[in-house]
Amino acid sequence: MSGDTDERARPATERTATVNGEPMLGSGTRTILTTMPEVRESSLKVAKSAQRLLSIFTQDLEPLIYGEEPFLEAIKRLVLARSYAKVRVLLADPSRAMLDNNRFLALARRLTSCIDLRAMGPEYAASAGAFIIADDKALVYRLQADRWDGISDMNDPAVVRKYLNFFDEVWQTSMQESQMRQMLM
Repeated sequence: MSGDTDERARPATERTATVNGEPMLGSGTRTILTTMPEVRESSLKVAKSAQRLLSIFTQDLEPLIYGEEPFLEAIKRLVLARSYAKVRVLLADPSRAMLDNNRFLALARRLTSCIDLRAMGPEYAASAGAFIIADDKALVYRLQADRWDGISDMNDPAVVRKYLNFFDEVWQTSMQESQMRQMLM
C-alpha cells in the first residue's frame, strides 16, 4: 500500500477540502473543522485578522461563536481602532437572534455606525451555509449552518472572493439596515 493516498488515512488538517464537491486548491493554510470549539477558535482567528471589513453570513448570529466575549472584543478592537472599519452581518432569521438576547446584537446597538445588520431576502434565507470573511483573504465556511463541519483558510483570496461576491449579491437584495434595526429595537 505504499502508493495509496486514501483521504481517510490522512490527518483531518491534511485532507483536501472541497466546495460544492470541487477540490479547493490554495495556499496550504487550510484547516478542516469538525467541532464547535474548532469553528469558534477559527472564527475568532479570522475576526482578529480583519483590518477593514468583516462579513458574517449566519442563520441567527450563533451565540456559541459570535456571542462569546473574545469574539466581541475582537469586533470592538477592529471598529474602534480604525475609523474606516466595518462589520456587515446578514441574518437569515433575525427574530431567532432577538429571542436569544444575543450579545452580538447588544454590541451592534451600541456601535451602529460600525456594524451593519441586514435580514436576508427569502430567496437566500433558505441557504444552509454559514461563513465569516475577513477583508479579502481569510474565511471560515460551513456548508450547513446546523453542523460544525467546515473549513478555515487564513490566506486564499480566490476562494474568499467567491464567497464575498455571493455575500455582496445577497447584501444588495436584503432588508435595509434601518428596517432591520427597527425590528431589533
